[in-house]
Amino acid sequence: MSSEVAGDAVAAGGARYRREEVARAAGVKVRNLRYYQERGLLPPPRREGRIAWYSDDHLARLRLIDDLLGRGYTVNGIAELLTAWEQGGGIAQLLGLRREMTRDWVQEEPVTMGLAELRELFGPAATSQDTRRAAALEYVRVDGDTVTFPSRRLLEATLTLLRQGVPLAEILDAGGFVHAQAAALADRFVALFRRHVIGPEGLEQLSATQLDHIAEAAAALRPVAGEVVAAEFARAMARRVEAEVAALLRTEQ
Repeated sequence: MSSEVAGDAVAAGGARYRREEVARAAGVKVRNLRYYQERGLLPPPRREGRIAWYSDDHLARLRLIDDLLGRGYTVNGIAELLTAWEQGGGIAQLLGLRREMTRDWVQEEPVTMGLAELRELFGPAATSQDTRRAAALEYVRVDGDTVTFPSRRLLEATLTLLRQGVPLAEILDAGGFVHAQAAALADRFVALFRRHVIGPEGLEQLSATQLDHIAEAAAALRPVAGEVVAAEFARAMARRVEAEVAALLRTEQ
């Protein structure tokens, strides 16, 4: 991906990021951006005056670099690999595949408020320990006097349970359990996809046609995975609630 291509992606209306924003989104240190550019791994950003703008293609490339480093590749090895993919015309497909496989899983509306508003919303039910636990579960982010809930739905569900008299500490206990179970489900789905759709050879040796097939399969997986989990949970809840109601009726007789 040349600097012209990166610039065109930004100019064409795609997402654009400042240096700190793209580094944070990719999970890398800001200083690594300049290092990757110097080593030929990352094209330079598009500049408008003194502001450097990075595109979604930069973000995808940073995530790819981070992934390859985590798999044991050296910086020189990654540079050679990216050069080979670029010369073979496969880098655009590979970056496009990464975007297709990772986008749209989370569609949430964040909620941001001040600490005073947070205390008013939760009242004495929330303690500093609860806040730390919520932050560890990534239900909330605290930045100085500002609090952000990444998921409006989870915030509303928490408040609904609180209004029904469920202690916040127990809500967080349940949240931690769901968090762990969701991670296990994600591991299972990804393992199935990795084994049966991508295959043992990985992405590096796949043809353009195979990469297109994987991108289509990833797009198909997103709604299916959520529907399977929602359907099974609904069935389980129906069985469990029916059993609980039956038990309660027996105790009243």
